[in-house]
Amino acid sequence: MTGYKKILVAVDLSPEAKPVVERAQELGKHYGATLTLIHVIDPIITTGDYELRPELPLEVEHTLAERARGYIGALAQDTGIADAEKVVAVGSVKHEILSHAKQHGCDLIVIGTHGRHGIAVLLGSTANAIMHGTGCDVLCVRVGD
Repeated sequence: MTGYKKILVAVDLSPEAKPVVERAQELGKHYGATLTLIHVIDPIITTGDYELRPELPLEVEHTLAERARGYIGALAQDTGIADAEKVVAVGSVKHEILSHAKQHGCDLIVIGTHGRHGIAVLLGSTANAIMHGTGCDVLCVRVGD
């Protein structure tokens, strides 16, 4: 194995994202890999008449995306990787992360996990979906327990 070249780091907007980024940063330094931070905004239904709307109104989407860009920009700055690529996407979290990793040839995805057991495992989690949906390596960093 020659090591990792492109590491995709999936982050949420919580303080628990920092240890995930720090772990990815350690690996990036060790292997000389580039890092990309990705945050995915999960679409929500926003109408009161129960009509399904697959996308957010533009102003809400814009506000959420700007907040996410600001957060991951500050996170990258705080962890010393200000030059890392930063991506904010809207869609299914699992799909957007897996799609970005495949399209950009990422060979490692780093994601946080709470390590839930029992019914939470049966219901699934983002980390579990990523682990079973990709052809590249996945590092799940235990956070928040």
